Amino acid sequence: MALPEEAQIREALSTVIDPELRRNIVELGMVRSVEVKPEGQVDVVVSLTTPGCPIRSHFEQAVAEAVGALDGVTGVAVGFDVLTDEEKGNLQQKLGMGSLPQGALAQVGNVICVASGKGGVGKSTMTANLAAALTGLGKSAGALDCDVYGYSIPRMLGVDEKPLVNGERKILPPESDGGVKTMSIGYFVEDNSAVVWRGPMLHKALQQFLEDVAWGELDYLLLDLPPGTGDIAMTLAQLLPQARVTIVTTPQPAAQTVARRSADMADKVDLEVMGVIENMSGFTTPSGENYSIFGEGGGELLAEELGVPLLGQVPLSEDLRIHADDGTPLVEEQPDSPASEAIIGIARKILASTPQELPMLQSDLPPAPEPPALGENARELPIIQ
Repeated sequence: MALPEEAQIREALSTVIDPELRRNIVELGMVRSVEVKPEGQVDVVVSLTTPGCPIRSHFEQAVAEAVGALDGVTGVAVGFDVLTDEEKGNLQQKLGMGSLPQGALAQVGNVICVASGKGGVGKSTMTANLAAALTGLGKSAGALDCDVYGYSIPRMLGVDEKPLVNGERKILPPESDGGVKTMSIGYFVEDNSAVVWRGPMLHKALQQFLEDVAWGELDYLLLDLPPGTGDIAMTLAQLLPQARVTIVTTPQPAAQTVARRSADMADKVDLEVMGVIENMSGFTTPSGENYSIFGEGGGELLAEELGVPLLGQVPLSEDLRIHADDGTPLVEEQPDSPASEAIIGIARKILASTPQELPMLQSDLPPAPEPPALGENARELPIIQ
């Protein structure tokens, strides 16, 4: 079988789109080199705009798929380097941009989406307490409320201050008392107001929360997704192809079946499912009696079906609910309670299964700049139009 020519390979690479610049990598001059070896191996070097590019894995997968589909190709190796200052300047001039984007969440080490197929399974409670638990374990963490219609993260983390915008038009995320950085549409609407938006508005709001918020250096950013498999999931797949998904379910078979749809959604948009959390797994009375109020085994069964770990089983707890309503995460207030111990155990498993280095803090990269200071012209951010 004849080997593909370099021109054919570059034509195939023109289908690989930079999700930030919205152009293909050939047009952008990001294809540094192409080498076709006699046995059909193709080596491609892609030039990134920044060494800590958070969508590097997106390019690696997309290039491998595009080139691997050509006749005669037996394997694809994808390497990376960085555009020189001159090349960046030429690209800026070509695009008519003052500066190149450094990637959405360029200083965030790990993005984890907390999802469920249905509402009422405690997904937001898990998000808030996991963020607090990760912070308690010595990691920097943030919680982004992507449930625009059912926002609850501000209340659960006890944050009611309005975000400010600094002189560089970056949103400064408010922090909980425990140090969790937060962002939610709830900060920009009147108390208990309904948000009535169509899909494009959701996309715009989420994109702004990801790209215009000065998250700074974070080990983990947890995204509290709305229940179901709608527009938000597709937006995240486009903006954050490196994100991973955790599925929250209750033990009952009906909830497990619906939660499976969230996993199917993640698979369709190429987001990795990292594990399953079973919430409300059982109730223990003060006298020590155990009751399986919501059934048994749903989380374990879902994890087996998906071939992913069961990260933990969190018992049904009145204290967990009370502290969520009061804005004082249970893992902070009662870390030795059974529910807290289960959540902290899940947080430890997340730590063990995710990279521990921030993209911009690797030893061969310059120190990341400090988040911009609040200037004299700082002001409250108006509601997104």
